[in-house]
Amino acid sequence: MHEQITLTTPALLFSAISLILLAYTNRFLGYATLIRGLHENFKSNPNELLKSQIANLRKRLYLTKNMQILGVTSLFLCVATMFLIFVGQLLVAVWIFGIALIMMILSLGISIYEIQISVKALNLHLSDMEHEEIIK
Repeated sequence: MHEQITLTTPALLFSAISLILLAYTNRFLGYATLIRGLHENFKSNPNELLKSQIANLRKRLYLTKNMQILGVTSLFLCVATMFLIFVGQLLVAVWIFGIALIMMILSLGISIYEIQISVKALNLHLSDMEHEEIIK
């Protein structure tokens, strides 16, 4: 059974996608601040811990970039879907909207993976502090 797609269907995703993109942008800005701070620390005191943090942040930054690209592409395709509906190309609109949904699913999947990496990095810091506390 084929459901009729209307202008409302892709429009429903606008607010959700916008909020997700805002969260991704905030995450990106947080990384930028953290990287700048690590850069200063590394210049004054290069060590292996900072190198591993930098490598971790590079990976997370790459993932965040891909999350943003997929999210923006999803939003772009939702707008394209609305245009196609407007000009009466319903079959093409359905396919484009389906691709938009897949892009958002991929973006959210990468976000879950990036969160797992972030938690591992924070756990390393916690264990390092616990180790320091035991030594004192």
